Amino acid sequence: MKIMVVGGGGREHAIIKKLKKSEKVTEIFALPGNGGIAADATCVNIGAKDIDGIVNFAKENKIDYAVVAPDDPLVLGCVDALNKIGVPCFGPNADAAIIEGSKVFSKNLMKKYGIPTAQYEIFDNAEDAVKYLETAPIPTVIKADGLALGKGVIIAETREDAIDAVRSIMEDKVFGASGNRIVVEEFLTGPEVSVLSFTDGKTVVPMISSMDHKRAGDGDTGLNTGGMGTIAPNPYYTKEIADVCMETIFLPTVRAMTAENRTFKGCLYFGLMLTEKGPKVIEYNCRFGDPETQVVLPLLESDLFEIMEATTNGTLTEEMVKFSDKSACCVVMASNGYPQKYETGFELTIPTDIDGEVYVAGAKIEDGKLLTAGGRVLGAVAVDDTLKGAVDKAYNLVPEIKFENAYFRHDIGQRALAAKEEK
Repeated sequence: MKIMVVGGGGREHAIIKKLKKSEKVTEIFALPGNGGIAADATCVNIGAKDIDGIVNFAKENKIDYAVVAPDDPLVLGCVDALNKIGVPCFGPNADAAIIEGSKVFSKNLMKKYGIPTAQYEIFDNAEDAVKYLETAPIPTVIKADGLALGKGVIIAETREDAIDAVRSIMEDKVFGASGNRIVVEEFLTGPEVSVLSFTDGKTVVPMISSMDHKRAGDGDTGLNTGGMGTIAPNPYYTKEIADVCMETIFLPTVRAMTAENRTFKGCLYFGLMLTEKGPKVIEYNCRFGDPETQVVLPLLESDLFEIMEATTNGTLTEEMVKFSDKSACCVVMASNGYPQKYETGFELTIPTDIDGEVYVAGAKIEDGKLLTAGGRVLGAVAVDDTLKGAVDKAYNLVPEIKFENAYFRHDIGQRALAAKEEK
């Protein structure tokens, strides 16, 4: 089958490498892909938000199946447009993708259906929000309603910070129209867990849990990023907690979406906080997380394409999805200065005979050379029987990968290893 994967980052590279292993998949196109993905798929220079371009390409090339990976095209209705021309897809339609596309929608959904989450208030003008914040509990969390490249969330430690956040989002429009409405949310504490799940709208099959490291610096310091590394499984996410999440969060969410005539098919991502009062939802994503995908998919033993087809066809079963009991670690190598100002265009060398995987996020091919072309350049990923072994192996890969101005955190997985020792 001819497959088309929409997107061009490390997540898409991980998906493509796993799809390549399916006997049913004969050819893979990546739109737009990147210089590193070009080693595993035919890259086509059509942007992930160019819905007309994507549809025309699918028509002209008789694509059999499409995987729409990033949030923007899903919210913009890429799946709807492809379905209209008869191309089946992995990913939700626009009606269902709103679960990530609007935080106001998702918070109201949880409230209506009794799904545990932080208490919140919604505002569509800055003055009302500022007035509320004059007496609201601090710290607090300010969220732009719409998509903001994963950066539309500000944790305000002081009242002044909270008011500044409101003004920058709603008046200065730092996140554009995504900040026309905001959610002001109770600050929750506890370990964070990411759980990606396959769903066909009825059945929910969670993938192995993971732990992201969002801050740029060691010791969880510095600015928030798109993610500096991940490990899987997350030691805080026990079987008992998983059972609670299935009954109180996962199934109720999928059933709620169906009850709202927004049946969700694809990958539903649950960002959870394990609070003293039980697991609560921090956020939903309507797609595979990045860089969580880079540690979850290497542990998947089943055929990814068969699972994706089952989500589309409504035939998903728990038995289809099997994960190994090993551990994985991803160390993101970024351009120095990320997530702010950084230089690109440096030659990137990745050895072929390494004990692990390299998923390329930001690279291009120019004059036959692979060059850096983004803030997050790649993820160095290793799998081992133990978490410590996976962390050690991933860090052994890092010095073998060469590019100027490379930056990475030195403590990916340390919090998880400490948690394992506590037990």
